[in-house]
Amino acid sequence: MGTMGRPREFDAKQALDKALDVFWRHGYEGTSISELTHAMGISPPSLYAAFGNKEKLFRSALDRYAEVRKQVWTELMSEPTARAMMERLFDRVIGFYATEGNPHCCMLVKGTLTSGDCGHVLADHMSAKRAESEQMLVERFTKAKASGELPEEIEPKDLAGYYMTVLDGMSVRAASGASRDELRKVAALAMRGWPGQ
Repeated sequence: MGTMGRPREFDAKQALDKALDVFWRHGYEGTSISELTHAMGISPPSLYAAFGNKEKLFRSALDRYAEVRKQVWTELMSEPTARAMMERLFDRVIGFYATEGNPHCCMLVKGTLTSGDCGHVLADHMSAKRAESEQMLVERFTKAKASGELPEEIEPKDLAGYYMTVLDGMSVRAASGASRDELRKVAALAMRGWPGQ
């Protein structure tokens, strides 16, 4: 019987969630290996053994972020109407950004805005993750159009692009210190433009 390797002394998924939080708050360039290992509760050799290097860890953290985001969005897509889905999505986003202790922005928006810091490959990875969310809106709006909820002249891709732009703008505003009430006003104005009202 062969000898078994030493078991990992940490929970890799929990460590990844800690790394995600650090990257989310400080960005790729603004995060040091020592900050990561401190937050994750592991040594640099353990980080490299488990995740490769800083770039690979960042990619893994982005994938984890996108996975959690997709779970939330999938739940919201089950709302009976596309309008109700958008209203709930705005409520969830505002609630998250305005809660003390949470990062006050979308990690993908923040990462894309500072993508010069981490190179084109990572910027492309972040853009692809953002595109997945936008595609979910396109699909939901396409169903809404087919059911008659949205007028025939509305292009689902354009509507999804509009609401993603509003969501991205809210992320930037929240990162700049906008209050819950300010963000609610933005969402209310965006919903006033809902097609077919």
